[in-house]
Amino acid sequence: MSQTMFKTLVLLIGLGFAVAFGILCIPPLLRDPDLLGAFAAGFVNPYSSGYALDAICCWALLTVWVIHEARSEGIRHGWIAVLLGIVPGVATGFAIYLLLRLRQRQHG
Repeated sequence: MSQTMFKTLVLLIGLGFAVAFGILCIPPLLRDPDLLGAFAAGFVNPYSSGYALDAICCWALLTVWVIHEARSEGIRHGWIAVLLGIVPGVATGFAIYLLLRLRQRQHG
């Protein structure tokens, strides 16, 4: 896979998730701005609990990786990916981090 194709796919997946998240989650949140309730809704049954826990653990792993590479590799601005990993989600945060990392390694 070429680097251009890699960057394009990573960007499309990250942005695609952000758009889907906005379409699915923003309207109900505007009707009822209960953030704790919205978070708890991810744990309404064993299956959604598994997916929610997976997303939380993936965000924690992303955060550990970002902190590690900031110190060991000098990758800057990873905090943006960590914040985007919370909202809209890990798919967007991870995509942005991969693109930031790739860009800084190329120009580094």
